[in-house]
Amino acid sequence: MSDTPDKPRRDFIREIIDEDLKSGKHRGIVTRFPPEPNGYLHIGHAKSICLNFGIAQEYGGRCHLRFDDTNPSKEEQEYVDSIQEDIRWLGFDWGDHLYFASDYFEQLYEWAAHLIREGKAYVDDQTAEEIRQTRGTLTEPGSDSPFRDRSIEENLSIFEKMRAGEFADGERVLRARIDMAHPNLNLRDPVLYRILHANHHRTGDKWCLYPMYDFAHGQSDAMERITHSICTLEFENHRPLYEWFIDNLPVPSRPRQIEFSRLSLTYTVMSKRKLLQLVRDGHVAGWDDPRMPTISGMRRRGYTPEAIRAFCKRIGVTKFQSTNDFALLENAVREVLNQSAARRMGVLDPIRVVITNYPEDLVEEMEVVNHPNDEGAGTRLVPFCRELFVEREDFLEDPPKGYFRLSPGAEVRFRSAYFIRCDEVVKDDAGEVVELRCTYDPETRGGQNPPDGRKVKGTIHWVSARHAVPAEVRLYDRLFSVENPDGGEGDFLDHLNP
Repeated sequence: MSDTPDKPRRDFIREIIDEDLKSGKHRGIVTRFPPEPNGYLHIGHAKSICLNFGIAQEYGGRCHLRFDDTNPSKEEQEYVDSIQEDIRWLGFDWGDHLYFASDYFEQLYEWAAHLIREGKAYVDDQTAEEIRQTRGTLTEPGSDSPFRDRSIEENLSIFEKMRAGEFADGERVLRARIDMAHPNLNLRDPVLYRILHANHHRTGDKWCLYPMYDFAHGQSDAMERITHSICTLEFENHRPLYEWFIDNLPVPSRPRQIEFSRLSLTYTVMSKRKLLQLVRDGHVAGWDDPRMPTISGMRRRGYTPEAIRAFCKRIGVTKFQSTNDFALLENAVREVLNQSAARRMGVLDPIRVVITNYPEDLVEEMEVVNHPNDEGAGTRLVPFCRELFVEREDFLEDPPKGYFRLSPGAEVRFRSAYFIRCDEVVKDDAGEVVELRCTYDPETRGGQNPPDGRKVKGTIHWVSARHAVPAEVRLYDRLFSVENPDGGEGDFLDHLNP
């Protein structure tokens, strides 16, 4: 796998864009990535980032970064900063096109008042529970609010008082007047505005009246002249409402909403609420814990932006919801690192090797390549002496057939050094192997085959015992012990990897 700028894989979204350009509907492409600043981005967001910014790059357009900051009780500047950092780290930039939904609060308020004046919105005094109970079901229509037929003048007056802070949180809401019997529940007089006395990270205490996401994001798209509003599949049933607002407001453009399947991975969770719970309850060290599926966590784990982009390219874009095996992501990381990472030798679980026929005072410097597939990466000199360390797992006292690493009487190649044969095994009182006594063939320096033509099948790495330096190595397992922590019975926390 590579992250080369070859021809992008075609998908249904790009086919739609191609047709829109061919028909003359659009002369240029404008997309957007609209995160809510209520948490850190995760690998699922990376798919959307790669798609929206990638399409803008492919078509010579632009992609806006817009923060959907309409819920101040859950949003923080920390999240705004981390989201920008993660997008840039992934290799994308929005240029001068950084926006916030809060930039449009005044215009959104005016458009809400426009709906009231048109008789298409009303203030409802019912509680949230009463609204829920009268919404109906998939098979039963909802029932009208007793406040649905308030006069336009009264609705405008109350709406102004809502903005002025004269009511408590939840005391009143503004709803669209659409159809309480509509088969799509999202069009049964949805809430447009709610009262929330909370400090906003950008506007402070200027507002106590905040638009709902469904009302804010389509109109924000229109104001920014977004051509294709690409979002995940859970918003498919919201598209008729998105279009209802566009049809009933004097917006400057008509963006098109297109939905695709969101990214799901085995052995993890993607819900921001659950990720926040993991952080706040101390199950992980933070949003950037290397076990987390967050972009910042993966960065700490050693993943590269090229690998994440390659993974997103490989899984593609579809309308069908599925769960991808975490191994696919790991394979993408492995393939990218295999192309770029310099090689070094380290031993995590050492067994001492003493080469009995090697001079005690001799230290040789072995030339070792930095990358086996890249001559341009050069070489380095590694000290080799009488006492070495090898991995415990590279030795078996009683090996099975087909085992080609170190064992009594067997000969292997020590990488870039010599052929080594194990002659004696030394154990402690508990029977644990503590030392291997070996001999080397001086005619195999550099790991070359000896003059007599004999060959070995096994090559193992090593470090000089005299020159080795201690290193802290952190080995990360999966965060959860089951493929689907959200599935089955019990809480997802029950499946945390101990």
